[in-house]
Amino acid sequence: MPLNTLLNALPPIPTLPAPCWEQLRCAPIRDNGERLVPMSLAPAPVNVFPAYARMGIPGAVQECFVREGVYRALLAAARSLPNGIGIIVLDGWRPWQVQQYLFDTLHEAIQHQQPGLSEAALLERTREFVSVPSRDPLAPSPHLTGGAVDVTLCDADGLPLDMGTLFDEALPASHSDYFEHLKTLTPQQQKARDHRRLLYHSMHQHGFTNLPSEWWHYDFGDQLWAYYGAHDHACYGPAELDTIKNRWSKQLG
Repeated sequence: MPLNTLLNALPPIPTLPAPCWEQLRCAPIRDNGERLVPMSLAPAPVNVFPAYARMGIPGAVQECFVREGVYRALLAAARSLPNGIGIIVLDGWRPWQVQQYLFDTLHEAIQHQQPGLSEAALLERTREFVSVPSRDPLAPSPHLTGGAVDVTLCDADGLPLDMGTLFDEALPASHSDYFEHLKTLTPQQQKARDHRRLLYHSMHQHGFTNLPSEWWHYDFGDQLWAYYGAHDHACYGPAELDTIKNRWSKQLG
C-alpha cells in the first residue's frame, strides 16, 4: 500500500484525559525482574539518540536503557512501520537526578513566565510535561522504571520526521491529539498529524500506551501503562543499571 494511502487510512488519535496521578500510583507493582538493556543493541529500523546526554544535562547517560520487554515491543513496533520509516529512541530509563533536574527546570521556567500561579496550579502545569521525581518503590516516576520511552519517527536516512513540535516542547501543540481538533490544517500540519497517527497506532498495536500531553512519550509495563491500558497491576518498579558498584553492593550486602 502506498504510504500516502496508508496515512490517509489511519484513524484519529483518541482524546484521553490527563492522568490522575494519585489514582495511577495506587496500581500495585509486581516487578517481573527484567533487566535493563541498551537500545543501541537493536538493529534497524531502530535508531538511538540519547537526547539528554547530548544536551549536556547533568547525570544523563550516553545510552537509552529500557526493560527487556520494552526493547522487544519497541523493535516489533519499528518493524511494523512502512518501508523507509524508522523509530528514533530519545530517552528511556532515567536516573533520578535527571528527573529532578528536568522537573526543577520546567517548574522554574513556568514560575518565571507566570508568577501569579498558585503552587497547586504551578505543580499541575509542570507535571503536564514532567512527572514529579519519585524513587518510592510503590510509586516511582515512569522513566525510573525502564518502562517509559520517548520516541519519534525518522526517514530512511535517519532524519527525524516532522511531528509538529520538537521533542520536549512544553506547548499545547505537544499534546498527542492537538492536530485532531483543528478545523483546518495547513499541508505541513496535516503531515505532522499523519506522522503522529502513524507513531501512535504502531506503538499502540504492540502494547504501548501514550501519555496524552506528550506525543513522544509511551509506556509499557509501568504504572502509567497500567492506568491507561486498564491493567490490574504494573510489571516494572524502580530499576537500576547493572554497574559494578550496584552489582557488588547486591553481592556483598
